[in-house]
Amino acid sequence: MDSKTNLRTIGASCASNEEREENDFYATDPNAVQLLLYKENFNNSILEPCCGQGHISETLKNYGYNVISSDIINRGYGFQFDFFDYDSFLGDIVTNPPYKYAQEMVEKAIEIIPEGNKVAMLLRIQFLESEKRREFFKKYPPETVYVSPKRMQCAKNGDFEHYSNGAVMFAWFVWRKGYKGPIKIKFL
Repeated sequence: MDSKTNLRTIGASCASNEEREENDFYATDPNAVQLLLYKENFNNSILEPCCGQGHISETLKNYGYNVISSDIINRGYGFQFDFFDYDSFLGDIVTNPPYKYAQEMVEKAIEIIPEGNKVAMLLRIQFLESEKRREFFKKYPPETVYVSPKRMQCAKNGDFEHYSNGAVMFAWFVWRKGYKGPIKIKFL
């Protein structure tokens, strides 16, 4: 087995046989949202700024939340709007952001919500590692990182029938604006 095959086996994107989706559209399995909702309560008003085809939004609505859904690209759900153009939001924010903008989106989300409100983002578990993010985590420690014992799926272009993440491990990262304690790792 060559080294590139070994890297593909562990889910390394640098060794993938296929191209990444140009705009990082990897839809969230509604089951992953349900797992989060078993552990976390949110304000009634939630912003989903990367709504894609509505997988997260619809699950939140099914649990009784009032959801505002937007995305920078119109995929037939929600309204088209760039998250970085929001000035404020009075509720909580729950999303699966494009991974290449994840840190910037967390910072923006925390900036625009009131003290005590939450930001929940589905991110690769590797988001925890990085010298570059060390200062970010000192300034914005997540209150809880929820790890699933079973792989949570995100499907390229929302195609759950033909796409599997393989070895990519996701976790829900939950920030509470103003929280400065230790990061708690919990299992879903």
